[in-house]
Amino acid sequence: MKRILIIEDDKSIAELQKDYLEMSGFDVVCAHDGTTGLLLLKNQTFDLVILDLMLPQKDGFSILEEISESKKAPVLIVSAKTDEMFKIKGLNLGADDYITKPFGMGELVARVKSHIKTYEKINGNINKNKIISAGSLSLDKQSRRVFYKDQEIILTQKEFDLLLFLMENPNRVFGKDELYEKIWGFDALSDTTTVTVHISRIREKIESISCGRQYIDTVWGAGYRFKV
Repeated sequence: MKRILIIEDDKSIAELQKDYLEMSGFDVVCAHDGTTGLLLLKNQTFDLVILDLMLPQKDGFSILEEISESKKAPVLIVSAKTDEMFKIKGLNLGADDYITKPFGMGELVARVKSHIKTYEKINGNINKNKIISAGSLSLDKQSRRVFYKDQEIILTQKEFDLLLFLMENPNRVFGKDELYEKIWGFDALSDTTTVTVHISRIREKIESISCGRQYIDTVWGAGYRFKV
């Protein structure tokens, strides 16, 4: 049974989410403040985290900052904050998705299932060619590590998944909607900010140590392409 952690200070919302997820076959644990939520994350194993931003004691952004390099499960932000800057900040800190309140419980369950399915598919799809290389850039599928020459590039889970997909399909142009469907597992719902932010972060991390060498091209009006 898949385990879900809900970190949400509004107990009525948390219980509603918990009820719907349990009816869908998930084992759900709730925390109502940031400190308790972070402690659970560090000491227990979960298959996905549903994270509110505005929390007592320690907010969602602080939690993301503390777990961004060590997290082993998708993080889905649910927040009443609709400003795009909050979404961009959350994604930059390593969140995998962002849903604004109010939202339907059916949508939440669908996104949870999709994220877990996509995560398992990508992590379980390791073939004999475990290392993918493009010039001085190399990606190890088994250890989920990326290097430029001998220097490691630290990527979040979704950044790694996105780079892996592009490197496995070089010189092919993918639209933002298509990338969102491939990596996040469902339709983009007219929101491509998530893809844009993740591409930008991947470029920034690679180019910061590659003297500006670009691997991902923007094909205006069409999408993105990994060039070799």
